[in-house]
Amino acid sequence: MSANPFWTDARLATQRPSVRALSLPSHALEVGGEVAGTRAVARGRDFSVPSWVFFCTIMLATFAVCVTVTMRADAAMRGAAQKYELMSTDVEKVRDTNASLRREVERLRNDPRAIEAAARSRLNMVHPNEVVVPLE
Repeated sequence: MSANPFWTDARLATQRPSVRALSLPSHALEVGGEVAGTRAVARGRDFSVPSWVFFCTIMLATFAVCVTVTMRADAAMRGAAQKYELMSTDVEKVRDTNASLRREVERLRNDPRAIEAAARSRLNMVHPNEVVVPLE
């Protein structure tokens, strides 16, 4: 059999006063000639918290955790949406640049005037019968 956590009234009555003084607070040794620490007196000075207090505390903590998780998830979602919009605009810019480069490559392959203009501006080329006058 396991140890009994509750003292019986007979056991408390037979204890020496010095032992009782060590185990109980000094102001609670005797109450009206009755030995303090008996179950009846102990129940009268026992402080108990109602169960609804624990229930409300647990519910409040649960609510706080849920609100915190929801707020963090919402903030992460807004951040991801902003990154998505930024990436979408960057992708559109790159697509526009690629399209303009494709048009220029196609024009350089097919149009002789475009080839001549590119050779004059980019490579500083001239026709053999032209005279170049440098201006500085």
